[in-house]
Amino acid sequence: MKIHVLVAAVAAALLAPTAYAQSADSALTLGKVDVHQHAEGQLSAHQVLTSVDVLGADQIEDKNVSHSWELLGQMPGMQLTETRQGAESGKVSFRAFNGEGYLNAIKTLIDGVPSNVNSGNQRFIDMLFPLEISYIEVVRGTNDPRYGLHNIGGNVNFGTRQGGNYADARLGYGSYNTREAQFALGRQSNGFAQNYFVGWNDTDGYRDHDSSKKYAIGGKWFYGDLDQDGMRIGLTARAYHHEADEAGFMTADEMRADRRGSDIRNANDGDDRDMRQFAVHMDLKLTDNVFFGTKLYYNRYEDDRRVTFSDLPTGNAPRQRRIWDEKQVGMLNTVTWQASDVLTLEGGLNYEHQDNAYIRQRFNYSEPTDFWATPARVQNDDRHTFDNWGAYVQAIYQPIDALKIVPAYRVDRFDGDTHLPGGITGKLQDYGTIEQPKLSVVYAFNPTTNVYANWGRTFQVLTGSTPPAYLTPGQAAVAPSTNTGVELGLKFSPFAGSQARLAVWQQDAENETSNMPATGTTVTLGKTRRRGVDAQFNAQIGEKWTVWASHAYQEAKITRDDRAASISLEGNEVAAVPRHISNIGLDYQATEALQLGLQGRAQGDYYLEERNVAGKYGNFAVLDLSARYQFSPLWSVDVQVKNVTGREYVYAWYDSFFQDQAQPMFSPAAGGSVFVGFNMKL
Repeated sequence: MKIHVLVAAVAAALLAPTAYAQSADSALTLGKVDVHQHAEGQLSAHQVLTSVDVLGADQIEDKNVSHSWELLGQMPGMQLTETRQGAESGKVSFRAFNGEGYLNAIKTLIDGVPSNVNSGNQRFIDMLFPLEISYIEVVRGTNDPRYGLHNIGGNVNFGTRQGGNYADARLGYGSYNTREAQFALGRQSNGFAQNYFVGWNDTDGYRDHDSSKKYAIGGKWFYGDLDQDGMRIGLTARAYHHEADEAGFMTADEMRADRRGSDIRNANDGDDRDMRQFAVHMDLKLTDNVFFGTKLYYNRYEDDRRVTFSDLPTGNAPRQRRIWDEKQVGMLNTVTWQASDVLTLEGGLNYEHQDNAYIRQRFNYSEPTDFWATPARVQNDDRHTFDNWGAYVQAIYQPIDALKIVPAYRVDRFDGDTHLPGGITGKLQDYGTIEQPKLSVVYAFNPTTNVYANWGRTFQVLTGSTPPAYLTPGQAAVAPSTNTGVELGLKFSPFAGSQARLAVWQQDAENETSNMPATGTTVTLGKTRRRGVDAQFNAQIGEKWTVWASHAYQEAKITRDDRAASISLEGNEVAAVPRHISNIGLDYQATEALQLGLQGRAQGDYYLEERNVAGKYGNFAVLDLSARYQFSPLWSVDVQVKNVTGREYVYAWYDSFFQDQAQPMFSPAAGGSVFVGFNMKL
């Protein structure tokens, strides 16, 4: 049925007006992108790949969000996992991969620098504030060869502001005593560009014991112009500190009694988190048609989290202190050769070395938990290394203007060691050389309509410090899980000033594993199949109206499980994957000075665990309103009303610490809230 819909859309698109040309690629852009891609050098995602979406700065810079991953809620098919537990705030996922932490399938980058922690979690995103971001680029699917590790379902790149001459500031105040200040400065002259940013956010939070304070500082220094000088070299640096309480997860009874409360058991729960990132960027024009680019980077992630999951007086499992100290050093190199008008070749080599420490302590029952007492036991006191070498080649072959063929091939290898308490050591699983062939084809019927197809393979390897990720004594070998994906899509323009895309996709995994390093939980799911339909549309209607909408239908099922029938999960749905995700948006320029806006998000419900017996939760539909008044070219004020209908919705997960008392646990989302922002642009 869905294939018939796509065929009908192709036929309709071929009859669409052709007077207003779009680019022949299949990327969709919402908003204005001031600094996105350089005209020379490494191939950009929208030149090579197919399901690409870009969100511009004007849809980002004035948004009131607690954390920058929330900005992706404006983009098509994005599932926001809103855990809302202090610094452990949530994450974004798509293509029917969930955000529970058991399979972190989205590669995250900041200015092209890898920015996932060891487990694949996206915590480095929190270093960014909206005023610093120039664009967000999302690549869906399995056909991007540039990245290997964590690039299972696709990747997200946050591009920060570079170059220009500006001084922008924003002061905000809103519900729950939320205060925020952001300042961004850019100066550029004589080939030297400087960009600086400072951000601060302080809030009491929606619930009791929910306060949060965070600070970020960043700088970028670049010299040279690749086209004119044949080189560009730069340094990026940012640091972040976050102190937050955690209100704790609630039982259904507790939430009914007071959804804004926090049980006494969680009174000492909280998190202290520090993150730093430094990178050297260099681009060289070796000849008129050969370009070399390199990035050298260092990431540091330190986190001290105290968390109480339940008030069960027996055992010490629910009361934990988790301490991470992760260091990453890496490089990414590319060589791009524009061999002729019809052929461009690119090769890349990357390396990342991780040196990680993880401590997990468990504490006896007390209300609140006494995290400063001697722990009942130390479950983890681990140190492990994790090394990844990757290389790829890809080509753009365009024999005629209408046809673009992009074959690619990537390989990855891994190595590492772990040191566990009691003198236990082990090597990382020997995954061998993981091969990932890929192919994309785009055919343009006319300047506004193209059809595309892609096929590719990605992979999952185990992370964390313990077996089965490492071959400690008695641990059997584990093969990597490969994911093979295929997609058929259509991009077209129904009328002048509009963009639309419709895609059908499927992704099959071999030996998929549900793996959460923080808890040492590993469950083999077996073969899984994810599939769906993505539909999206945006348009500029006249000079006053901008509209956008998207709907993603998706499912993720376990198609084969070779375990005994009594424990087999075959035929079940993968946990925490809603069947549909939708969003809408509308901006109206009422007068030259006044702009009004509306945004809505909706999500279906999902099973909490792979047995599919604990019920379905998590559905919601929320509506936000906004207004912005421009007093002068320098000054403006905006008002944003979030969740204007006061919809009560929750993030839900399944507490299985004690099987005899296992139950759903909840983190309520905020109700209706109002925020006011004052903006200055010089």
